[in-house]
Amino acid sequence: MAITIRPAESSDLAAIGEVHTRARCHAYRDFVPAQALEAVGAGALTEWWTERWAYERDTHRLTVAQDHAGAVVGFTYVGPGPRPGTGELYAIHVDPGRQGDGIGQALMASALTTLVDLGESGAVLWVLADNAAARRFYERGGWHGDGVEREAPIGSTLTRQLRYSRDLPAG
Repeated sequence: MAITIRPAESSDLAAIGEVHTRARCHAYRDFVPAQALEAVGAGALTEWWTERWAYERDTHRLTVAQDHAGAVVGFTYVGPGPRPGTGELYAIHVDPGRQGDGIGQALMASALTTLVDLGESGAVLWVLADNAAARRFYERGGWHGDGVEREAPIGSTLTRQLRYSRDLPAG
């Protein structure tokens, strides 16, 4: 795995939108209807990330994994969480063709370090209840379900989400 983990730049946002689209279509294909996944394409996600990053870049960190050829193959987005001292991992996505290469683990390690550097002592994330592969990935990394649930839409489909949490090492 020859990748570089680095802060995102404006020029990465289209690639982030593409990776996000491919990753979620692949990961959610067995439990979210295709029309719901297709309702928000790469262009819409690029616009969404562009707008979100413009408003949150002072308090949030967008990080990319870039391969040796310069392609963005994954990303994370972290920032303040629901209560003081708790950060949130808002997004972690790896291009489906690169899953299993250790990129997700490298991105997760970087995200946790970033949260510690931001002064957080704990972290939360939300995962789709039906996404068993993601839940296993998080659990192997020290995350655990904390009993909090919510419903949120993907396209026109309402999905059940579970909150996972974990302590962070002292900075």
